[in-house]
Amino acid sequence: MPPYTIVYFPVQGRCEAMRMLLADQDQSWKEEVVMLDSWYQSPLKASCLYGQLPKFQDGDLTLYQSNAILRHLGRSFGLYGKDQQEAALVDMVNDGVEDIRSKYIALIYTNYPVQGCGRQQKRPVLGTEQGVSCEWHTTLASFWQEAGKNDYVKALPTHLKPFETLLSQNKGGQAFIVGDQISFADYNLLDLLLTHKVLAPSCLDAFPLLSAYVSRLSGRPKVKAFLASPDHVNRPINANGKQ
Repeated sequence: MPPYTIVYFPVQGRCEAMRMLLADQDQSWKEEVVMLDSWYQSPLKASCLYGQLPKFQDGDLTLYQSNAILRHLGRSFGLYGKDQQEAALVDMVNDGVEDIRSKYIALIYTNYPVQGCGRQQKRPVLGTEQGVSCEWHTTLASFWQEAGKNDYVKALPTHLKPFETLLSQNKGGQAFIVGDQISFADYNLLDLLLTHKVLAPSCLDAFPLLSAYVSRLSGRPKVKAFLASPDHVNRPINANGKQ
């Protein structure tokens, strides 16, 4: 039986980085898929420490919060830098990834309207850790185009530039985001960048080091196999179908 279990919704969401990490480290894991329509009133939701998923099990250790899970896996597999200085930089990078991911989640679940014109619909909104609540939103297609996605994509270069800078300061961008070995933050950053290339395919055009970084990490044999796997390809990025 695999030592790891991921309990999550049938989406990539906040779990694809840890799945990618496990795959690249040649680890197997079990998926327990939770359907949204059964989540709201389920005993599982009530039992989760923060009332949110993902839930991650490593033997008798149960963890919540996706970044805590990534850090745990980083420590477990030596993916946390070679010393305390690199570990601090890895933490810094991962926090930077979280900043952008939080903005992306707000875009997808708040500023990304259901197709329609001028009517209100009740729809699920997944929060920081994909915990679900229901809120009322006015859905105007023009709002998504003008005040939602376009503004987000316009601001994206400002948010991506720090990562290009970090790469330029580490072996001219030919290595990893920190040091000369892969870290858990690399998997999280790679997942974030791949997700944004779906949202805005040209978003890395102005960042040659980041673009090469995505190609280089995506080309790692086990990462490449994972990204081509039916499980990954058929798993939607987000629960509301927006991407």
